[in-house]
Amino acid sequence: MKAYYDILKRPHITEKSVALSYGNPNIRDAEKQVRKYTFIVHNDANKLEIKHAIEELYNRDRKDVDKVTVTSVRTVRVLGKKRRRGAHTGYEPNEKKAIVTLAPGQMLEDFGV
Repeated sequence: MKAYYDILKRPHITEKSVALSYGNPNIRDAEKQVRKYTFIVHNDANKLEIKHAIEELYNRDRKDVDKVTVTSVRTVRVLGKKRRRGAHTGYEPNEKKAIVTLAPGQMLEDFGV
């Protein structure tokens, strides 16, 4: 199995992903709030590896009570866009994006927002 720093490249921070990390605005109770976080991951990583990498990264220094539990992982392949540099054309590299859902009431403190 690969190490978490080989699987997780960086958090994917956009307006939409930040809104998902805050949860549903209609739910007032913080214990029932379900949050989703988006990461750019290695192209060959599967959902189980991504789940274990998130839990390993965020549970290293936490007690058993405060541990993060990943309930689901969804992945999306993002194809590279065509780019031009003067007369030369090329493509950006392909990426894989993972949307990670945590258990109700949990959050990632240092997500990068």
